[in-house]
Amino acid sequence: MNLLRKILFPFAVLYGLITSIRNFLFDKGILKSTSFDVPVIAVGNLSVGGTGKTPQIEYLIRLLTDKYKVATLSRGYKRKSEGFVLAGENSNAEILGDEPFQFYQKFPNVKVAVDANRTNGIMQLLAHPDKPEVILLDDAFQHRKVKAGFYILLTAFDDLYADDYMLPTGNLRESRSGAERANIVIVTKCPNNLSEEKQTEIRLKLKLNCSQQIFFTFIDYDTVIYNKDAKIAVSEIKSEPKLLLAGIAKPKPFFEYLKTENDECLTFPDHHHFSDADLESIQKKANGNKIITTEKDYVRLKDSKLVSQLYYLPIKSTFINHQQNFDASILDYIKNNLRS
Repeated sequence: MNLLRKILFPFAVLYGLITSIRNFLFDKGILKSTSFDVPVIAVGNLSVGGTGKTPQIEYLIRLLTDKYKVATLSRGYKRKSEGFVLAGENSNAEILGDEPFQFYQKFPNVKVAVDANRTNGIMQLLAHPDKPEVILLDDAFQHRKVKAGFYILLTAFDDLYADDYMLPTGNLRESRSGAERANIVIVTKCPNNLSEEKQTEIRLKLKLNCSQQIFFTFIDYDTVIYNKDAKIAVSEIKSEPKLLLAGIAKPKPFFEYLKTENDECLTFPDHHHFSDADLESIQKKANGNKIITTEKDYVRLKDSKLVSQLYYLPIKSTFINHQQNFDASILDYIKNNLRS
């Protein structure tokens, strides 16, 4: 923790007090939460960014789309549109935000919507003639105006909420006690060989109650990179010089998976909108070599001047163990709450 963050500790105490009062008012029903007659699953975190919400939402989509009509609802962070927007053929990353646009492109059978007002967003989805049977709320753990039926809380292996502090001293959006609202806690971005002993240690550290389940996942990188027209095995491009480009919260694992001594890494802020000057700089640094980026960045760059040399590396969330138990918990919740 740097000196400035330590100095700001009194503000962290104040911020924690404010969020605790807000949660208390929602818990007691003084502030209104709206519930819906459709299964609503909220995925989120206690901290700011970088816990792997996008691959977890995609995991749920893959689990559910063969069985139910699924919709995702996000706020559409850094989008240039306003209000409720339902993804359609004219949508792009600027209209939806990069992550919702990624959902829309990958899962054509899923309704993808954005609205900062989640209550209004759900109402709009349910008013659609072909309304969804299940709604996945992306990054909505603190959005208490909607009362989801099921909460999934993510916390990164190397940045557990139990070790963190409130903003601005740490990265927590609310106090650690907020984890009590979660039905399931997933420790993300684990080493893929995480031992049972270490899992037990983390389980005890998080101090979950007896009704809460905990699972452990890792980021599973594809063995192939893709662009609009081609795909290439990662093993084939490992030895050739390339530019690795990332505008995500925690790009280090992405770089480590692909990088060799001949590569250059270029980092931008999370959800960065690439300007013409950025594109010129990237193209110059690439010097004619392949540019490999994350899937989230690719949806913002695929129509740019970089397209002829631009590739992306997909990722997915994979459970270390007990995947069937997780799937069963989600499917049981939906089955028990789906109205005919």
